Formats: sequence, C-alpha cells, structure tokens
Amino acid sequence: MLEFAFQARRGSFHLQVECRFSSPWTVIFGPSGSGKSTIVRLLAGLDRARPATELARVTLGGRTFTDTANRAWAAPGRRQTALVTQQPALFPHLSVAANVAYGLSTLDRATRGERVREMLELAGATEFAAYRPQHLSGGQAQRVALARALAPRPRLLLLDEPFSALDGPASDALISRLQVWLREHEVQTVMVTHEAADAFATGAEVALLREGRMVAQGPAKEVLTVERSRLLGRLSAPG
Repeated sequence: MLEFAFQARRGSFHLQVECRFSSPWTVIFGPSGSGKSTIVRLLAGLDRARPATELARVTLGGRTFTDTANRAWAAPGRRQTALVTQQPALFPHLSVAANVAYGLSTLDRATRGERVREMLELAGATEFAAYRPQHLSGGQAQRVALARALAPRPRLLLLDEPFSALDGPASDALISRLQVWLREHEVQTVMVTHEAADAFATGAEVALLREGRMVAQGPAKEVLTVERSRLLGRLSAPG
C-alpha cells in the first residue's frame, strides 16, 4: 500500500493532496499543469519539500521514505522506486544491454545477463541489445528505459506518460504484458496521464487530479464518466 501527503508550492502552483493507493496499478489522471509530474517527482525523491513551509510524507508497505515533520528523507537510491518518464535519458556511451545492466552491479555476471535478457524481452526490445541509444527511435528508447527501470526489481514503479512515442496498439500490448509481470513480482505501480484512453486501457483504479487537488478516486468508469462519454462520442462520430 502506498500512502502520501504533499503540500508544496512551485511558483504560483499549489499542490495539496493526501492519498492512499491500495490497488496494484493506479492511474493519476488530469490535464497538463494539474500537478501529476510534481507528485511523481516527490514520490521518487527527485523533488524535496521545504521542511519549514511545506509538507511531504511518503509511506510504502509500512515503511516511511519521507516525513518532513520529522525531517526524514530517504535518498532516491534507497527507496526501491523506479521512475520512467517521456524522456528516456539513456546513457549514450553504453549499449542498450549495458544500460539495462547499469543498476545490477550486486548480481553475479550470469544472473545479471539473464536479468537483462528478461527485461528486454518484457519491453519488446531484445533485438536492440547491441545498439547505442542514438540509433534508437523514440519508441525503442522508451522501451529500453522501461527495461532499465525494472531490472533492479523495484517495489514501486512510477510511470510519467512513458509510452508517448508508441502508437496505440503497441502501447496497449506493452502495458498488458507489463501488468502481468508487475502482478507476479508484486510491484505497485502509479501511472500519470492526461489521456483518458490510457486510464481505461489499464482497467486500474483512477485518481482524478485538478489544479493540485485530488477530487475523486475509484474505478475509471465511475471517476471518468465525462471523459468516457467524450471518447465514445468521438468513436461513434461519422468520419
């Protein structure tokens, strides 16, 4: 179970949320500028609340990563949390396989190689193992970034619209395989998106974010009733 509470200002934007996510896969849905990326950066430990004026508290499975009230803050590397964003940020001097193996230094060589193969197969990127990042398309690079994030077996996976360079069918197929693997390995996942179709495709719980506030949480068909009607209208409209 993931629990978090944030009160933070970024310029004129004010984020004020308190949530409990018990579903294996939760989608945070909201328009651009609603605070989705700020939430995942705070969860990942890449952004820090100011203890004197802001609040941040993050607990996963009963373990507290962040609590500004007690000045507790775990570094990103100690959170067992992986973040995948629209920008893959792969190491350009390393091959795809070496990128995926980067966080596996504690494993022996054989185990590390097997883990890399497993992650590349899951992400649909096996054929790119020997490539350098500069030779990949945007969608291929996003697949590799996902494989690299999953290789160390995180407890929490944060997805910040990471499949934007993939077309609909490719994205849906990848998400379908990913959800099976994440369930098997008990990795809780939070995905942020402004595309309602992504929320419906995952069949996950949805948290609706507007202007820095969580305004609803529950099944997609209930929380996104208006968006569902809009999508159905577009699909039924004459070409």
